Amino acid sequence: MFDQEDSELNVVMGVVFGIIALVIAFVIGLAANQLGGKQAAPALAAHGAGEVAFVDVAEVGEPLVKIYFELGQAALPATADEQIATVASALAATPTASALLSGYHDETGGAAVNAEVAKNRALSVRDALVPAGVPTERVLMRRPAVTLGGSDAAEARRVEVRVQ
Repeated sequence: MFDQEDSELNVVMGVVFGIIALVIAFVIGLAANQLGGKQAAPALAAHGAGEVAFVDVAEVGEPLVKIYFELGQAALPATADEQIATVASALAATPTASALLSGYHDETGGAAVNAEVAKNRALSVRDALVPAGVPTERVLMRRPAVTLGGSDAAEARRVEVRVQ
């Protein structure tokens, strides 16, 4: 009688542990998929793996320009040339001012990947400002904070540039 109860208990315990193992494997697989998304590799390749110096400067006033990006992309859109020229002109007119870049992203993807994409978008803008005549030391970058914008996902995928 005890052998039959032990056998039934072993089967039940085996099923329970099997289900727990499957749930753990699913959670680990899901986390690995979110953190190792395909969006991060192209963004890192565009700017290298070097460190970026972020500043803790308050944003003052409205942005001079907002540059919008495609989903998961850090490459400047074709329309950015005019906006880059606007920022370069404003900085040339105000020699003591700096450009403050703030990168944003939408809710698509994992938090770590989104922060990296937002950073790389700001780096793309910085990399376009330098050849336009803006000294690197006059381009400041803010760390992405709460980086979601409004109800429109396309509105969230942007870099704002303030001259202050």
